[in-house]
Amino acid sequence: MPASPIAIVLPPREGFGPGRTGAVGLIARRLASVRDDATVTMVVGGRQAGPLFAEAPFLPVTPVRWLPAKPNIRYAAGVANLLRRMGPALIEVHNRADIALHLARRLPRAPVSLFLHNDPQGMGHLKTAAERERLAHRLACVVAVSGFVRDRFAEGLPPGLSPAVLPNCIDFGSLPAAVPAGRRDNLILYVGRLVAEKGPDVFVDAASRALARLPGWRAEIVGADRFGPHGAHTPFIRTLRAQAAEAGISLLGYRPHEEVLASMGRAAIVVVPSRWQEPFGLTALEALACGAALVCSPRGGLPDVGGEAALYAEPDDPGSVAAAILALALDPARRATLGEAGRRRAALFDVSRVGKTLLGLRRELLARPPARAGSVAPR
Repeated sequence: MPASPIAIVLPPREGFGPGRTGAVGLIARRLASVRDDATVTMVVGGRQAGPLFAEAPFLPVTPVRWLPAKPNIRYAAGVANLLRRMGPALIEVHNRADIALHLARRLPRAPVSLFLHNDPQGMGHLKTAAERERLAHRLACVVAVSGFVRDRFAEGLPPGLSPAVLPNCIDFGSLPAAVPAGRRDNLILYVGRLVAEKGPDVFVDAASRALARLPGWRAEIVGADRFGPHGAHTPFIRTLRAQAAEAGISLLGYRPHEEVLASMGRAAIVVVPSRWQEPFGLTALEALACGAALVCSPRGGLPDVGGEAALYAEPDDPGSVAAAILALALDPARRATLGEAGRRRAALFDVSRVGKTLLGLRRELLARPPARAGSVAPR
């Protein structure tokens, strides 16, 4: 089979370069490195200010601004114009149902897949079962990043319309060398956006309780209200900063992804106290891969990530989060065992393994007769 171009389509404001990339862009970067002799991959997205990732050629989109439509559809029309010249064999749209539907209409010869990174019942064009069923029949494939997202999409749908699951992946080759458990810093670490649903205030409460019984330990918070160095100083962050200062917890602000991974590689414990139903939990996966002992919420897709390699604590009960932190901090052997289990668990999500599943899915779609272009890939 000759090389067939595959287009990975990013949301219009997603970054694809150092210092400006969110979770969707990071996963797209890793998936862009997945290829075989039968395919070549290109990434399509909004215009970027700064250096680009090198995993695949990046094609910037010019939105069709004269179109009397919402910004996403103007962007989708620009993507369609670009892809019509490129002639892709397969189009993979990340996290934008309206863009996927538009491309399926405009480019009927190319199968269109939609990769869902969020709870579909909170997304446009997917909130109702009728909308999800309609989309499932109009696209070649729907892909969920976790069993939680799959189940939320399939809720209320007839049998056979459940999405495929392709979990988010990690690139072990890009990680800093793991620090042995006995040489890790006595550090309790939170990494993530500083918004209420992620629970950084839960972390402050729980860590302050734990630190009162842990002389020689410290706690740090890394993150801002959004991805990138230009976050806003929101009322929530102002309150959080005051609470952290009172508890003696350092609030470090945004840090580049490489620095975040390095911090996880040194920290004894990483805490992911999300209040909301995490669609996947990429921070938890990165903490496991870096060898930290993980304490996390049991909500959404986090149990899919952590399995038996994490301690779970309800974020609505900061006392239970503090107890989990203490259980690990006061037991070095248990911490080491959990860290080793986390590395083994994270290896299941390495891009080399996830990539094989992706290539199989792509081959199935590329081999599918045109008459089946409206079906959904099997679970």
